[in-house]
Amino acid sequence: MAFQALISWLLPKEDHFYDMLEELGRLAYEAAITLQKFETQPVVEVRAAVQAVEHRADDVVRRMEEALAKTFVTPIDREDLHRLTSELDDVVDLANLTARAFNLFHIEKPSEPMIAMMGKLVAVTEVLRDAVPLLRKKDAAKLLEAGHRVRQIEKEADTIYRSTISSFFSAQHIDFRDLLKQKEALDDLEKAVDQADNVADLLSNLAVKHG
Repeated sequence: MAFQALISWLLPKEDHFYDMLEELGRLAYEAAITLQKFETQPVVEVRAAVQAVEHRADDVVRRMEEALAKTFVTPIDREDLHRLTSELDDVVDLANLTARAFNLFHIEKPSEPMIAMMGKLVAVTEVLRDAVPLLRKKDAAKLLEAGHRVRQIEKEADTIYRSTISSFFSAQHIDFRDLLKQKEALDDLEKAVDQADNVADLLSNLAVKHG
């Protein structure tokens, strides 16, 4: 352990890698918060705002890839940095995909299940936003705790999703066009929450690996 600490002290500090990961964590949360504004704002405005967040996330990914290409020694394995960057960016991408679905299918107002699912997405990304900085601190215990919290929220979201889909097919009178629109949007929301859970799993693994 003392030898590892000495090596860590001798190596150059590449804190900008952590800066970019933390920026992506904040952008994932911002994308979720912006998507949630669909409760009160027109779909076109929400669609444009979420896409703007996605573009900012894409810029962070680009900067991360350039930094990885230029740097020989990284604070954690470059493969882990690349994967975590990609996984966080996917959360933003799926939030954007959901906003596009709202717009594409001309959903003027979100249903109650959509509102609930958007709330769960905000909740999981808030945990991720606060958890990513713990990687810099190598706080394994709190990273694992965050992973458990995200997993619990993901299960709650899954319950909402499954019960809503089940209710579609138990109704006596089904508007199949409306069913398709609702299901597509809910599918994208569920994928976004699931992706946040994937990020939490990766953070937990890194906590064990580098803690």
